[in-house]
Amino acid sequence: MEKQAGILFPISALPSCYGIGDLGKNAYDLVDELYKAHITIWQILPLHPLSYGNSPYQPLSSKAGDEIYLSIDEFVKEGLLKEEEVKNFNSDKDYVDYDNVRVFKEQLYKKAFSRFVQDEDYKKFASEKWIQSYALYRVFKLQNHNKAWLEWEEEYRTYLTKPTFILIPFQSDIDYQIFLQYQFLKQWKKLKQYANDKGIIILGDMPIYVGLDSIDVWENQENFLLEEDGTPSFVAGVPPDYFSKYGQRWGNPIYDWDYMKEHHFDFWVERLGYASTIYDIIRIDHFRAFDTYWKVPESETTAIIGEWVEAPGYALFDTLYKEIPDLHILAEDLGDLRDEVYDLRDHYSLEGMFVFQFHFQNDFDFSKVVVYSGTHDNDTLVGWLETIDEETKESLEKKLEDYQEEKMYQRIIHYCLDTESSKVIIPIWDIMGKDNTCRFNIPGKIGSPNWEWKLSSFDGLNEYLDIYKNMIKQSGR
Repeated sequence: MEKQAGILFPISALPSCYGIGDLGKNAYDLVDELYKAHITIWQILPLHPLSYGNSPYQPLSSKAGDEIYLSIDEFVKEGLLKEEEVKNFNSDKDYVDYDNVRVFKEQLYKKAFSRFVQDEDYKKFASEKWIQSYALYRVFKLQNHNKAWLEWEEEYRTYLTKPTFILIPFQSDIDYQIFLQYQFLKQWKKLKQYANDKGIIILGDMPIYVGLDSIDVWENQENFLLEEDGTPSFVAGVPPDYFSKYGQRWGNPIYDWDYMKEHHFDFWVERLGYASTIYDIIRIDHFRAFDTYWKVPESETTAIIGEWVEAPGYALFDTLYKEIPDLHILAEDLGDLRDEVYDLRDHYSLEGMFVFQFHFQNDFDFSKVVVYSGTHDNDTLVGWLETIDEETKESLEKKLEDYQEEKMYQRIIHYCLDTESSKVIIPIWDIMGKDNTCRFNIPGKIGSPNWEWKLSSFDGLNEYLDIYKNMIKQSGR
């Protein structure tokens, strides 16, 4: 099988005149550069509306896109904004100031909305059940000072089961939320089609769990282990590991798998069915929870205390592939896992993951995995190399002695490309040799500087991509 070389490059990390990477010109320019470099996979992180700590793994919705990624320039092209109304914002920064970017972009979005004329395509989109529910959720959230739905005034919190007021006073705000999602989906599908036409597939990312403060939970409470007041009985996480001695207490509500199974896994069929329409491949974060998941009592402040519980993985995937035959999944199967996780993965011929920083000293069947130098949760290669001990450095030197690149991080990338894996994906910060000041996320920590790093410009990128391209050629692609 011909090797496919890819790049992990979050949309938010693209250079931008408006403070955060978006779905505009620089995204198209990146696609052009990837095409020239023979890179055929572009992996991104979840695009859903960010919530707690700006983490894409605590989204407000499994379907909606975060309006922060909308391209202002596309609004200008459509005539919804005038060029003189638009100015640059934090264009030279190498980090994202999420709060201020939202304030800056919001006033432009509202101006664009005031000029938008509904057509039949928009009306068809606006009639879909999921967008109506999401828009209502966002409007109610704003009415309750952006608090989590559990803290809303009761008439809002229980509206779906006990509607006690009419929505006419909120209709303009609801329409605004629908407008944002309509524009997001239009911009995203246009960009994805451009990439696909260049032979580049989009590898999207899906957290296995949904955020407690999300439309997913508010609208589907019966699918989760919740108390009568909606608070979670148990929360998700992982026990102590190489990332954290206290484990990771994510706080996401646990699924009620018994209920889901009785209802033909409708929640998952709808969730993954939609994702398959906006991505070519879906990487599911924390795949192991389809086999066994770490169940932490909500009252615990860490993830040390909990229990492993079996999930109905085979019944779920039998249903998924029956209902969504063209579903393409990449299983994030990292960590200390029991054999049954790999049995589940292999039963459905899913590819898992090899991460060089974790696995370079282990034997691997590369035909079953996608190879990475690191993920969004790892230090950069350069940063990691500065932390390893002398014995590990000597082991690396010996392993990579056949490679001629001057820099050790480049030899590692070349090694990854030389494996027998059909797919190799390298994060942008590793391709460009960035140090640990450019680390994208530190698991177990919340808030700045996680998720904030971005390129201030594309200067020099094509040179690094040329080096990557030459490695791809030398790897026998």
